[in-house]
Amino acid sequence: GRDMICIQSMDGMLMFFEQESYAFGRFLPGFLLPGPLTYSSRTDSFITVSSCQQVESYKYQVLAFATDADERQETEQQKLRSGKRLVVDWVLNIGEQALDICVGSFNQAVSSVFVLGERNFFCLKDNGQIRFMKKLDYSPSCFIPYCSVKEGTINTLIGNHSKMLNVYQDITLKWAAQLPHIPVSVKVANLQNLKGVIVTLSDDGHLQCSYLGTDPSLFQAPRVHSREINYEEYDAEMKELQKIIKKATKPQDILPKSEKHRHLIVTAEVSPDLDAKSQAIDSEVQAEAVPSVTVKITIQSRVAAQKPKLAVRVQPPLAVSCDQFIFDDLEPDSSETVVLSVFLKGNCSPSELEGSCRVSYNTPTELNPEGIPKVSQCNFKLPLRLICIPAQPSKAASHKLTIDTNKPPVSFLTLFPDFVDSSENDQANALGFQFLTGSKTTLLASKTSQRYRIQSDQFEDLWLIVKELTLRLEEHFKKQNCKDFTCNFSGSVPLQEYFELIDQHFELRLNAEKFRELLSERAVQFRAIERRLLTRFKDKTPAPLQHLDTLLEGTFREVIALADAAEENQAKMFQAFTKLKCATHLMIMLISLWQKLSTDQVAILEATFLPLAEDTQEL
Repeated sequence: GRDMICIQSMDGMLMFFEQESYAFGRFLPGFLLPGPLTYSSRTDSFITVSSCQQVESYKYQVLAFATDADERQETEQQKLRSGKRLVVDWVLNIGEQALDICVGSFNQAVSSVFVLGERNFFCLKDNGQIRFMKKLDYSPSCFIPYCSVKEGTINTLIGNHSKMLNVYQDITLKWAAQLPHIPVSVKVANLQNLKGVIVTLSDDGHLQCSYLGTDPSLFQAPRVHSREINYEEYDAEMKELQKIIKKATKPQDILPKSEKHRHLIVTAEVSPDLDAKSQAIDSEVQAEAVPSVTVKITIQSRVAAQKPKLAVRVQPPLAVSCDQFIFDDLEPDSSETVVLSVFLKGNCSPSELEGSCRVSYNTPTELNPEGIPKVSQCNFKLPLRLICIPAQPSKAASHKLTIDTNKPPVSFLTLFPDFVDSSENDQANALGFQFLTGSKTTLLASKTSQRYRIQSDQFEDLWLIVKELTLRLEEHFKKQNCKDFTCNFSGSVPLQEYFELIDQHFELRLNAEKFRELLSERAVQFRAIERRLLTRFKDKTPAPLQHLDTLLEGTFREVIALADAAEENQAKMFQAFTKLKCATHLMIMLISLWQKLSTDQVAILEATFLPLAEDTQEL
C-alpha cells in the first residue's frame, strides 16, 4: 500500500501527499489558529477542533472534490465550475479549546472520538453525538485511551500539571498515581516481555517507563470453627516459637562476609586554608573579596564500577565551581580524584555550612551484566571563614542570647585560633565576626561566670555563631576527656523576632501569588489582541487597526514590567526563606538546650519544622 500524509499549516491549509508527491491542498473555512487534528479510518474523515471551540469533521471525499487551494482567489462563478464547496460533515460545540484529539477503536467497544479540553474530557460517537463527558477539577496536560478488560468500556490515562496520572474507566476514576514530572505525552507500550508499560515524556525531554500499583487483594480469611482449647499443646508450641525467636534475634551479619566492605568509597577533604586566589564566579555578594575553599573528593572502587557519576551539593546561597562529574568505567582497586571550590554566591548567609557528595554507579553480575544500580555518599563540613571574617567586637546590638555551661569559660585563643591573632590578648574574651553580607556578630565570654553571650544586629545571623560555639566547646572538652560537659539556655525564647521573619516570608509569598495572577491576566489580554490583529491582517479588505497596535505595545510593556517585578520578588523571597530557615534552626537549638532534649527528640523537631530544602508555591 501507499502512505498518505496530511499536513496542517499555520494558515489553515490541509496539504495531502501520496508518498513524497503532493496531491492537493484545501483551506478550512473560518480558520484562525490551528488545532489538534486526527483521522478516522472508520468514517474516512479528518476531525479537528477549530478556533470557534467546535469539533468539526470533514469527509476525505468532500476534501478531494472541493475547490483547490491554489484557486482560492477566483470568483464565485469560477469556483462553481472548478469544484464543489467544502462542507463540514458534522459540528459539535464544546465551548473550550482542545489540547488533544484521538480516535479509538477497540474490540470490546465501539469506535469513538476522544477530545481532551482545558477543563472537560469528551467521548463522541462517529456522527458527533456525545457518548459521555467528564468534568475535570484539574488542568490536564495529555491523555491516551486504551483497551479495557471490561466489555463495553474504555480506559483512559489523563496526565495533569500537578504531576498526577489518573486512570478512568469511562467517567469513573479507577486509580491515581504520582509522577516525578509533568507529562506532556503518554503512551501504553509493550517492550519485549513487558506488557502494558506506561511511557511518559516530560517537558524537559525525559522519558520514563513505569507501572501502576497492583490491585488490592480481595481475599477474606474464612471463619474459624470453634473448638476446645488444649492448653498443654499451646504451651509446648509457645516454648518452641520462643526458642526460634530467640535464635533469630541473635546478632548476625545481615550481609555475607564478601559484602561487608563497601564496594565504592567516596571521601571529601576540605582544605584547612582558603584559596590564595578566589575561584568565586558570578557572586552577588557586595564584599570587596569573596573567598573560596578547595574540596578534594576521592573515589576508591574495590570492584568494577560502570557509569560512575558524582554529584556535589551545597546549601544555597553557597555554590560550587562544578557540581556534576562523569567518569569512565572504574576497574577494581582503582581511584579517581576531582578538585572543586565552594564559595558564597547569594547575598545572604547560608543556613548550613555543610555539603554532600553522591556517587551513583552500576556493579555487573553474572545474571545482570548491565549492572545493579548502587549509591555511595559522604558529607563534608565547610569552614566558618568562608562566609565571615574577623572584626572588632561591637558593644551594642539589637539581638542577644546567653548560653550557660557547667565548665569555666575557655579562651577564644583556644576555641577560634583561625579568627584570633595569638599576639592580641584583648580578644581572649571578646571576638567579632563580620559576615560578607554586611552584618556583624559579637561573641563575649564572661570572666566571672560560666556564660557566653552572642549578640548581633540580625537575628538570623546568631544561628551559625551559636552552632559553631557549641560544636567547638564540645570538641575542646572531648579532647580533655571531659564527658559531663553540657550547655544550657535559661533565657526567654525569642518568639517575637521569629514571628516577624515568618510574617515577612508570608507577605512575599502573597506578593508572588498576586504577580502570577496579574501576569496571567495580561498574558490573556495580550493573546486576545494578537488574535484581533491577526484577523485584521488576514482580511482581504484592509480595515483600520483602531489603535490595536498601540494597545498591543502597551500590554507588552506591562507584561515585561510585571515579569521584572515578579523576578525581583522571587529573589527577595529566597533571601527571606534562607533567613527563616536559619532562625528555625536557632529556635530548635534553643529549645533543645532549654529542655535538654535527646538527639532523637531534636531530629523529630527538625523533621517537623524543617521538612523542605527549597521554597515552592505549592506549599
